[in-house]
Amino acid sequence: MSFPRPYSGFSAQLHLLVLEAPGVLRVSFNRKPVNSWIADMWQELAAIFRHIQTDPEVGAVVLSGEGRCFTAGLDLTAAGIAAATEGETDVARKAYKMHAWLRDLQDCLTAMEDCDRPIVAAVHSIAYGLAVDLLCCVDVRFAEEGARFCIKEVDAGLAADVGTLQRFPKVVGNDSVARELCYTCREFDAEEALRIGFLSRVVKGGRDGVLAAAIESAAMMATKAPIALRSTKRLLLHARDHSVDEGLKYTAVWNAAMLQSEDIPVAMLAVMQKQTPTFAKL
Repeated sequence: MSFPRPYSGFSAQLHLLVLEAPGVLRVSFNRKPVNSWIADMWQELAAIFRHIQTDPEVGAVVLSGEGRCFTAGLDLTAAGIAAATEGETDVARKAYKMHAWLRDLQDCLTAMEDCDRPIVAAVHSIAYGLAVDLLCCVDVRFAEEGARFCIKEVDAGLAADVGTLQRFPKVVGNDSVARELCYTCREFDAEEALRIGFLSRVVKGGRDGVLAAAIESAAMMATKAPIALRSTKRLLLHARDHSVDEGLKYTAVWNAAMLQSEDIPVAMLAVMQKQTPTFAKL
């Protein structure tokens, strides 16, 4: 399937972009055989979500993987750390370049959080290492019954450095479980992921089943008032990293402006008339 026109500049060999329903764009990893990540994928993912942020036609996003799995994580055969510090012999200069490189990778994933559209992940088969970093940046996570997860970085000799250690404990809300999974690198299945709060739903039917469920959920989100939906994502993210009092004060300032939206009377009238509201694009 061809890319939606505004996204024609991206590489189909890295990410497949498909309009699945009105207002729903699916972003799918597409690097065979197991969607393992190389440098270009980081930058392109960030560019895609920054583009989505400016696209009034997209109300919600589905994140998925093509082929055999969601993603097996980093391609360990690709150039990485060595390329980031190539040619440097001075320890301080190597560290300076390494720091800049790591911050850039972190920013690439944070682009998903910074995009104010809700993102629903559809996970099938394996989601290892970097996959967990990615999944911690989305809003809603569904998985098929056979999905398996693993925070794999310690087994590769490093501490996870692009978001899992910061986001995963907050997602699951259980410090002991988060530490155990990060320290041991043991695999956990979809049922355990659901039980600890990493997933909101486990779906039957393999990849097709979980993808259909994710698209259905995203399509429902895309029909909502855009000011309300995007405000809710921003306010939830702020609340995650601040106290209740700080969150309430921030929300009051935010909604002092957003409560003046024309979407509110449109939504209320639709409820009274038992009709589906139509909102202006944003």
